[in-house]
Amino acid sequence: MIKNSLTLLVFFITSFLFGQGKDSAVWVSDNGDGTYKNPIINSDYSDPDVIRVGDTYYMTASSFNCIPGLPILESNDLVNWKLIGYGLTKLSPSEVFDKPQHGNGVWAPCIRYHNNEFFIYYPDPDFGIYLIKSKKAEGPWSEPVLVKSGKGLIDPTPLWDEDGKVYLVYAFAGSRAGIKSMLVVCTMDSEGISANNDEVLLIDGHQEETTIEGPKIYKREGYYYIFAPAGGVATGWQTVLRSKNIYGPYEKKKVLDQGKSEINGPHQGAWVQTQTGEDWFFHFQDKGVLGRVVHLQPMKWVDNWPFIGIDTNNDGIGEPVKVYKKPNVGNSYPITLLNDSDEFNEPKLNLQWQWHANPKIYWGFPSNLGYYTLNCIPKPKDATNLFEVPNLVLQKFPNDEFTATAKLTFNPHFDEEEAGLLIMGLDYSFLKLKQIGGKIFLSQMICKKADKKELEIETEVVQISNKTMYLRVQVTQNGNCVFSFSEDGTTYKNIGIPFKAREGKWIGAKIGFVALRNGFVNDAGNIMIDWIRFNK
Repeated sequence: MIKNSLTLLVFFITSFLFGQGKDSAVWVSDNGDGTYKNPIINSDYSDPDVIRVGDTYYMTASSFNCIPGLPILESNDLVNWKLIGYGLTKLSPSEVFDKPQHGNGVWAPCIRYHNNEFFIYYPDPDFGIYLIKSKKAEGPWSEPVLVKSGKGLIDPTPLWDEDGKVYLVYAFAGSRAGIKSMLVVCTMDSEGISANNDEVLLIDGHQEETTIEGPKIYKREGYYYIFAPAGGVATGWQTVLRSKNIYGPYEKKKVLDQGKSEINGPHQGAWVQTQTGEDWFFHFQDKGVLGRVVHLQPMKWVDNWPFIGIDTNNDGIGEPVKVYKKPNVGNSYPITLLNDSDEFNEPKLNLQWQWHANPKIYWGFPSNLGYYTLNCIPKPKDATNLFEVPNLVLQKFPNDEFTATAKLTFNPHFDEEEAGLLIMGLDYSFLKLKQIGGKIFLSQMICKKADKKELEIETEVVQISNKTMYLRVQVTQNGNCVFSFSEDGTTYKNIGIPFKAREGKWIGAKIGFVALRNGFVNDAGNIMIDWIRFNK
């Protein structure tokens, strides 16, 4: 008990010093008493894949059109995670991804460690399966290599077999390939950088495993195991296939479903074994506006089949746990938090921030001056709303409920320049500062069905006297948002109407900043973002 109390004390002191105290909005999964609660990451890290290298665990996840892409997270105990870098600084080809490509880009990746090197295989459903490599998980990572070209090839997972042969198992996106619910395997060269066209069908899931996809292949005690989700993102289950021949035929078994739990669609993730021999399984849960959050389930082997979670309804199929004993990794480690608040005091943009398309140098600059400068970039000529704007700097929702307050200074150089605090998704709303006739006005803008090219509406407009403003949004359950502002940082006044956030295309809703103008000039205005602070 004393040890646990000391751990919590160290956590809160450290968090306070780094600006993330006990009131941080970030979900804390570690209960501080030797147990954890799910989700272990209550934020949008879709399609998680995890490996152990020595005493350290690494995770990557889907990132779609958001850049930098392929987040790399690190943990010592499978419960406490920190973001340490990204695998991609840009998406290729540039002529495509210099514009927002919502729902495209990086789909479900697979991270592996082979011959003292990290490998990440990731699919782009419009181009094929790519590979990046690095000696260190935090990078730098190599430029992507197209391992196998083709539309609709998704969810790759490699296997280096004991006999030196290398295989690639993957699935199909019906929206591009015209087929779905099938898993195939092909061979690769010895380096795993070029796949052959010798596909063999492993399973056709149309009868009992509808929408089977997301395979992860492993080998254990002479069996090839393929962990594969089926049944759909929000409503599905986890299936496992096994065979003593990689080409099959495969037996199959449902090993995890919702059962009587509150966790919908528990599937797609990774099997990991700790240093002490314990087995654990990662998966995601689709929580709508929040995105796809990460869960950790206990796992054991029974008759050479994995059993995941607990069986409360006695049907032989595991169900997700809500609270459970932490993994035994041979040591204990302090509680850590993912970043949300940012003081913008570093000469680099912190890792929680991503753009909606490949960034350009002139979009914004960090500094040692105590603020981040976001420049008013010309709106794309064909843009009807922010869904088609690339220079949105955003981060994931850190939890179901939070309040975010930003201090910023608006420096317009011309009329019609605008900037503000944004909640982004298929619907969006933002507090917009705009100069009109030499005066600055603040308004709430709302756009419903932004992905359908609907127009923004303005709900309330107030004239302000100070260029330095405090903008705030309070987010409660199910994405309900209320905006407010202050000119002195003390007294806040609500503005506009309540707004219900929606998820983006395959991603959760995001929060951040935008700065725009109409047309090009040689000296655009900007906002200087002093800080953004999150709390519960």
